[in-house]
Amino acid sequence: MAEKTRYSDEELEEFRQLILEKIEKAKADYELLKNTISHESSNDTEDTSPTFKVLEEGAATLSKEEAGKLAQRQHKFLQHLEAALVRIENKTYGICRETGKLISKERLRAVPHATLSIAAKKNQR
Repeated sequence: MAEKTRYSDEELEEFRQLILEKIEKAKADYELLKNTISHESSNDTEDTSPTFKVLEEGAATLSKEEAGKLAQRQHKFLQHLEAALVRIENKTYGICRETGKLISKERLRAVPHATLSIAAKKNQR
């Protein structure tokens, strides 16, 4: 039997559904992070002592920086997932960009935006 070179339409549809679910959750997380960054009126320090206020503002700045980094990372994750949807439409999804062989279903279920097989990923190091 010849080695399989691409996933069937049914398999691609299964991955498409998985990716769409991940996109929905990732978008919700991204919006939450964006709101965390821009929301300035909650848990404020207006009614606390000046010393505590300075400490609290420092912590809030750090927290906003962390949220900003997480938001950037979440945005990049969304872009990778959307690129995976394009590969599904092109019927190139699940094909390792290094070896040209199929990436295992287990790997794609764990990392649906993967473009490298485990072997190719290990060779990158």
